[in-house]
Amino acid sequence: MARRKRFTAEQTLTKLREAEIYLGQGKTVKEDSRMLEISEQTYYRWRREYGGMDISQARNLNEVEKENIRLKKLVADLSLDNAILKEVLEKK
Repeated sequence: MARRKRFTAEQTLTKLREAEIYLGQGKTVKEDSRMLEISEQTYYRWRREYGGMDISQARNLNEVEKENIRLKKLVADLSLDNAILKEVLEKK
């Protein structure tokens, strides 16, 4: 199985711009994705996710996603603490 590559938001947007150029030259999405070394599915997912964004918006999206993950962990920890406290109080 091929090793999965991870691209930054900036790299993704650069590849999407290259894809637009190739498509403008009359190439198919299949040829396009082969030249960019990504799958067609990845191309369509990226287009859905990053289409119409500029690099600063993509950076901001990454920061917001990281913050969201941090907050979800915090909520999970607080919920666990709350459940433990309720359990202790019920036993008294």
